[in-house]
Amino acid sequence: QVRVVESGGGLVQAGGSLRLSCAASGSISRINVMGWYRQAPGKQRELIAGLVNGDNTNYADFVKGRFTITRDNAKPTVFLQMNSLKFEDTAVYYCRVAQGVNYYWGQGTQVTVSS
Repeated sequence: QVRVVESGGGLVQAGGSLRLSCAASGSISRINVMGWYRQAPGKQRELIAGLVNGDNTNYADFVKGRFTITRDNAKPTVFLQMNSLKFEDTAVYYCRVAQGVNYYWGQGTQVTVSS
């Protein structure tokens, strides 16, 4: 079992920045993908950014150039640096950790961008 905990959400003005953290613990061997998703009210959860096998990154088009996913080399933790935030970035942000065919979600952290 893997436990996933996100942190770093909050209220920020449009144009501002936030940095989210996602830490995995428990049976963390063979974690191969860590990614960030978000879900706005009334909308489906969508992929924002992923880190595959510790090196390969991918981003949704709507965050390219604004968001960056990075990792801590010493422990199973990823970060999401979010710059130039927009009102439409308001959502609950979730981290998902994949371990082979199994995946685990965190509880989410709220990001609210005021216009």
